[in-house]
Amino acid sequence: MENKMSAVFVMGLVFISLISVTSAISGTATYYKVYKPSACYGNQDQGTMIAAASDAIYANGAACGQMYKISCTGATNQGVPQPCKGGSVTVKIVDRCPSPGCQATIDLSQEAFSAIADLNAGKIQIEYNK
Repeated sequence: MENKMSAVFVMGLVFISLISVTSAISGTATYYKVYKPSACYGNQDQGTMIAAASDAIYANGAACGQMYKISCTGATNQGVPQPCKGGSVTVKIVDRCPSPGCQATIDLSQEAFSAIADLNAGKIQIEYNK
């Protein structure tokens, strides 16, 4: 009986691990430097671990205040072939990155971008989730 319980527990952990691995969404990230005013919070300071969401994520303001975990997965250009520093950063959506000017899925603050990638890359491949 104990072996069956252990097997069920291990299978449950494997299943949960697979769910968390597959829930990450691929996209791209750029960075910006002027944080106020923002579409979500006006002139209120929201710190520096923040981001602007593209229209698909922003969803007419529904994304305001949502937290996203962002990981660099690779380069988007030949200028910096290995931009990723490893690790991830969690950011709060405070602004909208409007089309057609928005060049990425998520526009990170300079501080958030530099925590996961070389600023010289300018744009990176990412995985993100809530």
